[in-house]
Amino acid sequence: MSPRPVHLRGGRLVDPATGVDAELDLIISDGRVSAIGRSLATPDGGMPVDCRGLVVAPGFIDLHAHVREPGDERKETIASGALAAAAGGFTAICCMPNTSPPNDSREVTELILARSKAAGLVRVYPIGAISQGLRGVSLTDFRDLKSAGVVAVSDDGRPVMNALLMRRALESARRCELTLIQHAEDTNLSDGGAMNEGASSVKAGLHGQPQEAEDIMVARDLILVELTGARYHLAHASTARSVALIRAAKAKGLHVTCEVTPHHLTLTDEACLSLDTSTKMYPPLRTAADVSALRAGLMDGTVDAIATDHAPHGPAEKDVEFSCAAFGMIGLETALPLALSLVNDDFPLVQVLERLTAGPARVLGLPGGSLRPGASADVVCLDLEEKWQVSAGALHSKSANSAFIGQTMTGRAVLTMVAGTIIYDLKGLAQ
Repeated sequence: MSPRPVHLRGGRLVDPATGVDAELDLIISDGRVSAIGRSLATPDGGMPVDCRGLVVAPGFIDLHAHVREPGDERKETIASGALAAAAGGFTAICCMPNTSPPNDSREVTELILARSKAAGLVRVYPIGAISQGLRGVSLTDFRDLKSAGVVAVSDDGRPVMNALLMRRALESARRCELTLIQHAEDTNLSDGGAMNEGASSVKAGLHGQPQEAEDIMVARDLILVELTGARYHLAHASTARSVALIRAAKAKGLHVTCEVTPHHLTLTDEACLSLDTSTKMYPPLRTAADVSALRAGLMDGTVDAIATDHAPHGPAEKDVEFSCAAFGMIGLETALPLALSLVNDDFPLVQVLERLTAGPARVLGLPGGSLRPGASADVVCLDLEEKWQVSAGALHSKSANSAFIGQTMTGRAVLTMVAGTIIYDLKGLAQ
């Protein structure tokens, strides 16, 4: 049965994919955008929703999230991760394969899709493993994984170190028309470092990872991309040189894209001086110069998407010494306000929202990211002025490992819809 028609009235409609930014009504029928215009009439039996003072935008798409299911549901489940996503304004998430067992088979892919359907919240797109068991030795069956439903392949936090295996993976991904996503790190050079190597690591007394561990791997990969003609996506770019390498590769016409996380755009390695293990992540937080370069790349289009790298961990992994703590922090519910903090005259709201909507949709060829008439009604309503405090007890994720706990944020998703169905309504707007 189709959901009841919805009439979003009086909001500021911002759709980067079509260039629309105006006060317009949006009508949703049969799960799709049916009309956009001024002062539209509510359809018979429709639900009017007062959106005055709100921004109405396409639902966000996260290219990089960890939901921990199957295998580590105490940290996160598909259902809890999907609810956290909806609360953050995301209507789709791509889940990484480092589950237990890893998503290196049709069976795991199908399980993820089945549990996502049962949760009935956001769209969940599985990413399959590049190598069997994420061990970097032999390739998975990309064709079978794609037929099961994966949208890309990656070994996530385990970079493909073997250059020959990487070449074969890129060739296979090209034949199967899949994008290969790489966590770029030369693990020999990073050598188990707990944070970025530099002045801050010296002050903290911690073993650091040099930026070159990322840069060298990106450079190697781009040479192989040019050799194979494959589609390559750099996960969580963190250094100035990585951004420069991607920019140059795009100028040469290579099929390359990249993402950056909200925390790499807003924090530097000085945050690690607190020894708060929530600031320990892969790749590590870098310097102010790197943050500046990441922001410049985001503004000029070198960086295609803002992705959360939502990485839930519990106290057993985080309430330990910094050098022993797990890498990663959650990010689905804080991505929007952190992204909004970047808005300025040179980087307007429509461009920020593009990196959360049309940009990521384009990277993997996913549906969504637009409010064109006829498009699936994956929609988010945003209150750009809403101030709220990040509280561990109020988050929808099962984990609370965020470097922003206790901080006051500005900007929040207040209504999230997937295919015309309201899945999150913070303020009871839909009555």
